[in-house]
Amino acid sequence: MAVILQQTLNGLQLGSVYALIALGYTMVYGILRLINFAHGDIFMIACYIGFFASGAFLARHLPTWAVFASTLLASMVLTALLAMLIERAAYKPLRYAPRVSAVITALGVGLFLEHFTLATLGPAPRAIPPLLPAANYNMGGLTISSLQVMIIVISIILMLLLDTVVQKTMTGMAMRAISFDKTVVPLMGVPVDRIISLTFAIGSAVAAAGGILYSQAYPIINPYMGVRLGWWAFIAAVVGGIGNIRGAMLGGYILGFVEVFTPTILPSSTYRDFVAFTILLAVLIVRPTGILGRVAAQKV
Repeated sequence: MAVILQQTLNGLQLGSVYALIALGYTMVYGILRLINFAHGDIFMIACYIGFFASGAFLARHLPTWAVFASTLLASMVLTALLAMLIERAAYKPLRYAPRVSAVITALGVGLFLEHFTLATLGPAPRAIPPLLPAANYNMGGLTISSLQVMIIVISIILMLLLDTVVQKTMTGMAMRAISFDKTVVPLMGVPVDRIISLTFAIGSAVAAAGGILYSQAYPIINPYMGVRLGWWAFIAAVVGGIGNIRGAMLGGYILGFVEVFTPTILPSSTYRDFVAFTILLAVLIVRPTGILGRVAAQKV
């Protein structure tokens, strides 16, 4: 039982990060029906921004909590600006082009970010300094780390805040309206281009927060770290129901538990990808739109 509880806590920690990254995929797809394959590399850029920002703030001898808050805010803001720039430069000119053009462009943007980082910063892994307390508490054989608790709590707060923005604000209403019918919405005075840019910014800012939290638990970063994490977050979004905010959260936790419990149940951790894709196929067979996805009826 202690092992199960310990792995459940580990799954909640990892699943929280996957959920934050998956939200970016699902928000962009919900509005543009575009899979932003560069999203994992935007997550990687956010980690590098956090690395340099934390070094700059630590040099000012600020309190640890102030360094973490400043690093988190700087990473979210700069990553959001980068996402808006990418959307304006790469995706907006292809708004009405065939969908395959946008998909190929997304792959190209991801490769550009990876190799630009590799060329400018080098291939050597870098270690982000610890910014959150990592005290351990033993409770009946269960080891609870304050770092794990902080990651889970901050992630849940960010996800609830995002869900509130989408469901309760005028901007969120505009996002949902564009997702429902992008053709009619401009006739009602909704600034479609601005809302789409804002969607990219919010999704990437949430992924940046996930990057900072992830780098506190796994402090080694490199230019290719976003590839695998991006694919797992994409699987999480599809399993939960891509285009659905709460579905992305649910899918993130499902994939987190899969990654953590697979080495516990099966003889090797190399089965993680096999189990994840098996669950993906099983879900798509039973519910092609994902667990919380809904079928979009189209009048013809």
